[in-house]
Amino acid sequence: MVRKSRQLSLTAELVATVDRREPDSGPEFGLTELVDEEYELAAHQILSQNAGNPFWLFAYGSLIWKPDFEHVEHRACKAFGWRRSFSLDIVRWRASPQQPGLMMALDYGGCCHGVAFRLPAGDDHAQMLRLLRREASYKEDLPSIRWIDVQAKSQKFRALTFWAAPRSKSYYVDLSLEEQAQRLARAAGHVGTCAEYLHNTIVKLEEFGIHDSYLWRLQKLVADEIRRMQV
Repeated sequence: MVRKSRQLSLTAELVATVDRREPDSGPEFGLTELVDEEYELAAHQILSQNAGNPFWLFAYGSLIWKPDFEHVEHRACKAFGWRRSFSLDIVRWRASPQQPGLMMALDYGGCCHGVAFRLPAGDDHAQMLRLLRREASYKEDLPSIRWIDVQAKSQKFRALTFWAAPRSKSYYVDLSLEEQAQRLARAAGHVGTCAEYLHNTIVKLEEFGIHDSYLWRLQKLVADEIRRMQV
């Protein structure tokens, strides 16, 4: 982890030049939407794997800059054996069937610096349901929700994370950095653009003193791609 020493190429002003909203294309083909009873069961099963322990959540992307959950404490921490990866193939949210995009996940290998949030005790089930409804839409999403070991200074503990090693053929892709940049520069959906997602993530990480070399290289390529599109 190092401190920022130079300015982002993917500035807010550059991101604004590709800002747009596309119509919501609806549920994705080939995936099975979760229903209320399945959300309830999933919440119970996931919580049972951490029974008796504090409810920590490991955030490495949008959950840092748009938490949308209650928490009583947060700590910068590391997850060994994991790394950030734009490997979720999406055609909704920040993409469309006409212009697929990418969302970030955790993949195997390396070390991921992120932020652990401790949720208030007393109503873990309701908190879990809220998180699941935000992060998971389909049955196929559930296997990538897991408890992982994280470390904050000298303290080690378990924390829940989303989109860890999503290997479903329905949406996992392994693209080169250049291919990732091409998608991120172009994709947009009914909640915004992939470029905005990348920019927001890097800015918030830097506020926590977290510099991710992978994201730093990627933002430069995305900025270059956007400029080429505008020529």
